[in-house]
Amino acid sequence: MLYTQEHLELQRSVKKFIDTEINPHVDAWEDAEIFPAHELFKKMGDAGFLGINKPQEYGGMGLDYSYQLAFVEALGAVNCGGVPMAIGVQTDMATPALARFGSDELRKEFLAPSIAGDLVCSIGVSEPGAGSDVASIKTFAKKDGDDYVITGTKMWITSGTQSDWICLLANTSEGAAHKNKTLICVPMKTKGVSVAKKLKKLGMWSSDTAQLYFDEVRVPQRYRIGEEGMGFTYQMQQFQEERLYAAAQWTALDRILRETIAYTRERQAFGQSILDNQYVHFRLAELKTEIEALRALVHDAAAKLVAGEDVTLLASMAKLKAGRLGREVADGCLQFWGGMGYVWESNVSRLLRDVRLSSIGGGADEVMLGIISKYMGTLPRKG
Repeated sequence: MLYTQEHLELQRSVKKFIDTEINPHVDAWEDAEIFPAHELFKKMGDAGFLGINKPQEYGGMGLDYSYQLAFVEALGAVNCGGVPMAIGVQTDMATPALARFGSDELRKEFLAPSIAGDLVCSIGVSEPGAGSDVASIKTFAKKDGDDYVITGTKMWITSGTQSDWICLLANTSEGAAHKNKTLICVPMKTKGVSVAKKLKKLGMWSSDTAQLYFDEVRVPQRYRIGEEGMGFTYQMQQFQEERLYAAAQWTALDRILRETIAYTRERQAFGQSILDNQYVHFRLAELKTEIEALRALVHDAAAKLVAGEDVTLLASMAKLKAGRLGREVADGCLQFWGGMGYVWESNVSRLLRDVRLSSIGGGADEVMLGIISKYMGTLPRKG
């Protein structure tokens, strides 16, 4: 995908914002294990960054996905993974289905203020007993008059301690697992919604993650996104953008690679720079080649998404490659930093902790392999 001058200008604006509003605070946010989402997202909303490919009538720019990709790639300049992950929930994980299928009233109430940065949102799919296995969720929304009454638990909820509403996937009937689910916008201040606990994670420290309880939470049925029973399908579509978002973070890997080259060029050992060792510069060349292959895969998928094609296969491949390559780059680069790479505050050790989630969140590697196998016609049929 070839970027125009407009794409590049957008990236320059995003990087300038990162340099002034995000990176100076990253270390403090990592230590606090939370960043001020309302404060940051309001600034991003004012800058127009939270609705790049969302409809103009709700405050978005109305641009195609290539501009959103340019934005996401620019976020690789952030010196941590947690903040970009939470931004991605706001733009590419909790709001795509609402933007496409929500009623005009619903989009005015939830989408428009989320684009403006006035509301922080979360996506509620995973549960203690159903992560990548979305069909097995137990949360149930029972009809009662004009309302839904929701009971259940959601797990691994990004921004869960400070979000204003959640795009919740719940069962709305006892039918087939792929046809009995509905996406519902649930305000977090509704009676019966509670934060069970804030979760302490291996990485992504600057982003708060929570387990949530829903105890007979009553919301009007008009908060339903699109058609009842279509939630599984809508969520699978949202997953494509989530997975491309994760893969577009190849730019963070490239940033660490550049930092590693700079460090090993300066660091002397045994009479020469670390970089002058053939194994080191050859290994960095291999990693650069792998990163470029991932970039090409992401851009191919994005171009097809813009053209209106189904990108399930390519998005799954890109997500799989990103998770595995992220671990390889982080571990390989850390080795060349030596003891300086092992200290807690180094960017490379932070990447090592943060990037591990890429092979788990948004569908584990094994789920990606299952999808790829299905498209290849090699997945055994059950029953």
